[in-house]
Amino acid sequence: MQHTPSDRTVDQRPIVIEVEGEPLGVVIPAAEGFRFLAVKLPVFAIDGQMFETVEAATAAATTAANGAA
Repeated sequence: MQHTPSDRTVDQRPIVIEVEGEPLGVVIPAAEGFRFLAVKLPVFAIDGQMFETVEAATAAATTAANGAA
């Protein structure tokens, strides 16, 4: 069975994570929380990690981008 983009509910759409206005990754909603997918080198250290909230993912991305990951 083929799925079209309209088959996906709003709750399953990726959420862009920005740090200081720069998009660094996205989080994908999952049953366990939110999986972070890095799109820029400064946050590759947290690529694939699960977070309970979007805010927690944003905080981790901020920390990673500032070199403390």
